Amino acid sequence: MLKQTKENEIIAPRPYDLMWPTLKALKALGGSASNQELVDKIIEVEAYPEEIQKIPHKEGRKTQIEYNAAWARTHLKRVSAINNDGAKGVWVLLDSGDDLLEADMEKIFLASRKIKSENRKRKKDHADVKKNVDLDSSKDADLNEDEINTDDWKDQLLEKLYGIDPYDFEKLCQLVLRESGFIKVEVTKKSGDGGIDGVGILRVNLLSFHVSFQCKRYKSSVGAGDIRDFRGAFVGRGDKGLFITTGTFTSEARKEANRDGAPAIDLIDGEDLCDLLKNLKLGVKTEFIEKVTINDEWFYKI
Repeated sequence: MLKQTKENEIIAPRPYDLMWPTLKALKALGGSASNQELVDKIIEVEAYPEEIQKIPHKEGRKTQIEYNAAWARTHLKRVSAINNDGAKGVWVLLDSGDDLLEADMEKIFLASRKIKSENRKRKKDHADVKKNVDLDSSKDADLNEDEINTDDWKDQLLEKLYGIDPYDFEKLCQLVLRESGFIKVEVTKKSGDGGIDGVGILRVNLLSFHVSFQCKRYKSSVGAGDIRDFRGAFVGRGDKGLFITTGTFTSEARKEANRDGAPAIDLIDGEDLCDLLKNLKLGVKTEFIEKVTINDEWFYKI
């Protein structure tokens, strides 16, 4: 029942295709994992190349494989194969999921779709239950559940960042680092140098670290080659590297950033950058709605 693709077309695996790899990845990780750990392990287990990892999702910040993996987790959660009800949102493999086989995936997928249809029917009496189930659930219009539901404000913020001048983006990153506790933060030169965009010093208690940073205003993914190039530019000139992007990092890029025997590079992707700007109140304002309630008991005691 899997869909055929055009010859030589690069296409991301569908949610259905990622259900069994998700279970295999969870088992390989000891039965629990974060979203990113799961995606990275799936990519490793299935040997998906960077070309597939870099395919962007057309309507959000995630890559297509991250988005489809989120749907795969949702299907497995609906049938109680996995769960993420803990405070940290870590995914856990349940006993029923541990017993599943690859041959069970179609049955599990159809059961998940049936559960969703029944839930929607209970909420809306006029909802129609689909008779012909499409295995490509990435086309599903109802995305209001679990981590699939994205934060609109982050999409809007990233669009703002895509529209500013590249050098202004570097200055914004400079401001973020200063507000985060860095000192002597300098932008070295305008974008396009292919190396270091800036340097700064981070003091932690009695220790100081000289940090080189690079800023990339990408909509796509940063690959392992970009990380290697950046490391080659700052090695011998600083203690640590920091790579900031409005896009995402491929699994290979994250591995390269922490490769044994090489200076470690910390990574900040678009989602992390949005959270930083929000927490630092830089161009992002959080408003709380006032709720007024009447204390009936107080009036009886007058």
